[in-house]
Amino acid sequence: MSTHVVVGVDGSEQSAPALDWAAADAARRGKALRVVYVREPWIPEYPASRGHDSLTERAEQLLRRSALRAREHAPGLEVTTAVVIGAAVERLRAESETADTVVVGSRGLGGFAGLVLGSTGLGLAGHAHGPIVVVRGPARVRHDEIVVGYDGSEDAECAVEYALEQAQARQARLRVVYGRRLPVGAPHPAGFGPLPPAGIEDDIPRRLRPWLEKYPGVAAVLVAVTGHPVPALAAASRAADLVVVGSRGLGGFATALLGSVSHGVLHRAHCPVAVVRPRERTS
Repeated sequence: MSTHVVVGVDGSEQSAPALDWAAADAARRGKALRVVYVREPWIPEYPASRGHDSLTERAEQLLRRSALRAREHAPGLEVTTAVVIGAAVERLRAESETADTVVVGSRGLGGFAGLVLGSTGLGLAGHAHGPIVVVRGPARVRHDEIVVGYDGSEDAECAVEYALEQAQARQARLRVVYGRRLPVGAPHPAGFGPLPPAGIEDDIPRRLRPWLEKYPGVAAVLVAVTGHPVPALAAASRAADLVVVGSRGLGGFATALLGSVSHGVLHRAHCPVAVVRPRERTS
């Protein structure tokens, strides 16, 4: 079991809420926090018009400030910091091999430019070795509800497990959203990819039962929506503390967070989004 949460910081306005979210999550779930700055080797050590401090010195200062902020946000939290060299996505992907969760902001500067809303972020969400949480803005209101999208796929199973763990740690409700197929002849929802295979929605309550029994302290509600679930997830995010989806799916979430569906969720969500991918099994 991974014992730490990783958060990527770069000094941008968007990385501060990610740091706060990661610190609170690590403290809540009894894990350590690792704060990482990715130093991309092609950026000059002494960039023009950025004062006399070297890039390394600025990175170290940022990490010191970040560690102090995390400890103030979550007193008693174990915090370590690191400057790692390489391409941002590749280095964060490597961090995900040993991390419980990797947390990033929705946009960033320097190494994290376009991290979530561009191809770089989609690559990280689709190829990381564990959950990736994308934090957009500070959380000003607590709703005590976690929302998860489910379609019966392996990725969705992992998403449900992560959502239940989050709900249990927060003493929050769990809302499971899954889609029903539109009637034959109904127009296809443009931009959201294929719908779940016919009949699978009838089996979803049975598939979910073992997970809900494993977390008896979590109150859960199952919500079936007609058509594609992405608009429903976006609507549910207005009253949620976290939306959790799998990185791939059988139908409703096929290509989720890897194509047009990913842009729909990330652009529409009003709270942090967790993208969960099954970890590779080791013999």
